[in-house]
Amino acid sequence: MNKEQFVKHYAVQRKNTVSLKWDLLGQRFGDPDLIPMWVADMDFRTPECITDALHRRVAHGAYGYAYVPDSYYEACFNWMESRYGFRPKKEMLRLTNGIVAAMYYFVNAYTQPGDSIIINTPVYYPFAGAIKDCGRKVVSCDMDYHHGHFTIDYDRFEKDIVDHDVKMYFLCSPHNPCGRVWTEEELDHVLSICQRHGVIVFSDEIHQDFVYGDHKQICAAAVSGGKYADNLVIAFASSKTFNIAALVHANIIIPGEKLRAMYDAYAAQNVQADWNIMGITATEAGYVNGTAYLETLKDVINSNYEYIKKELAEKAPEIIVCDMEGTYLPMIDLRNIIDVEHPQKEPVCLNGKAPVNYDVYEFVQVKCRLAVDYGEWFGEKYSGFFRLNLATTPETVKTVTGNIIKAYHEIMDERAGENA
Repeated sequence: MNKEQFVKHYAVQRKNTVSLKWDLLGQRFGDPDLIPMWVADMDFRTPECITDALHRRVAHGAYGYAYVPDSYYEACFNWMESRYGFRPKKEMLRLTNGIVAAMYYFVNAYTQPGDSIIINTPVYYPFAGAIKDCGRKVVSCDMDYHHGHFTIDYDRFEKDIVDHDVKMYFLCSPHNPCGRVWTEEELDHVLSICQRHGVIVFSDEIHQDFVYGDHKQICAAAVSGGKYADNLVIAFASSKTFNIAALVHANIIIPGEKLRAMYDAYAAQNVQADWNIMGITATEAGYVNGTAYLETLKDVINSNYEYIKKELAEKAPEIIVCDMEGTYLPMIDLRNIIDVEHPQKEPVCLNGKAPVNYDVYEFVQVKCRLAVDYGEWFGEKYSGFFRLNLATTPETVKTVTGNIIKAYHEIMDERAGENA
């Protein structure tokens, strides 16, 4: 199946389907008619291998207590080993009802109230939310940025760890929303710093399956031959890969015996839950038979990215489309056309998140008609950026791109008139 056939076959209308992304635009953004390019799920149906497996389970008609079959472990571990160079052992795996929920569990299992936890900003905002909600201190280590490319400042990272007596690090790999797929050298550097200072690493690798071109995703537990595995926890899921986030199911790998014992002691008192058999069924089916679907899906997404990047470079050259080595959520940098230091009006509150620069809001939502995730939500210093969800149809991306170009030229014409 080629890209065009994939889109024709899998693209789906999601309005009026209890979709957070599509049906809560009015509630979250104050305008139900925006183009939804925000929350990270896709406008494509899950592959038939998953739908068929779920149909068989539902048709059976009995939904009693279940266990995790050996075939599930085999499917997950084969997927990890063949793609990311690490094969877990059965005793390392723990299941949770989503990776965000797992963050809360592991913060409480491995740290104490008042402890400091470090993140590389801009980063997925539930990271900071989990830290704050659990009564810990957020240490935001801003990344270096140059014309669409983000990197970690290792000296700043280590200094922040020492200065704040950091106990835990939330690693985002691939990075959301910066689009980075970390090299083994980069991972080795940050993991060695954490090991040197006794900082436990929680590595969120939920976007591991979305990597493009020559970039290679490396599981943190496989870095330098597994040198750091005993000091970290790996979180991954099929929810992004196959668009099954609502099944709220995730895998947690804890390679080290000490960290496993610490988590199990915490879980015995605080995580007493059975697992969703639908999530187990769907994940196993996807990992066994979903490869062809995933590879063509990635081609569609990468083509969407190349299209918007090329069009904006030619027709709105002062707008920067940041690198998308991985994920499907590139950042867009508007700071060359919007003076974020001197907004026309007071910030706007949207989606229950940090206030958004008014001029950025006006450009993105009022002029471009987009619902997006704004830079301020990912870190205090990222006003002027927004994140765009490209896991949608090429037709939608063309409309979005056209709207951005039109709004860009309106701003340029206004400036020309002012300077005439």
